[in-house]
Amino acid sequence: QVQLVESGGGLVQAGGSLRLSCVASGLSFSGYVMGWFRQAPGKEREFVAGNNYYGGSTYYANSVKGRFTISRDNGKNTVFLQMDMLKPEDTAVYYCAAEKSRRAVVRGLSPDYWGRGTQVTVSS
Repeated sequence: QVQLVESGGGLVQAGGSLRLSCVASGLSFSGYVMGWFRQAPGKEREFVAGNNYYGGSTYYANSVKGRFTISRDNGKNTVFLQMDMLKPEDTAVYYCAAEKSRRAVVRGLSPDYWGRGTQVTVSS
């Protein structure tokens, strides 16, 4: 059974930082593109960032480029999202996602699996 478990969300002031983590189990981590999505109240879920197993291929939504960094610890089946210079509009539930693929990440993900999400709230 595949499980993606997120942690690290919370409340932070604008300009601050948070680091999200997602531990994957029940899958062969090397065979998956991993990524993050977010969903704000009243809005559709949107892609945030993704990378492949080797970490050299990453892709970001324009809204977070230069502020967020995705990385992986393949030995621990974990993917991270470092979020810096946070803005109130980054407030959302953040979801970890896994797509069964080894492709280069040049576009958003088409996830096969989702985590349950972690809340990020940025106050102004």
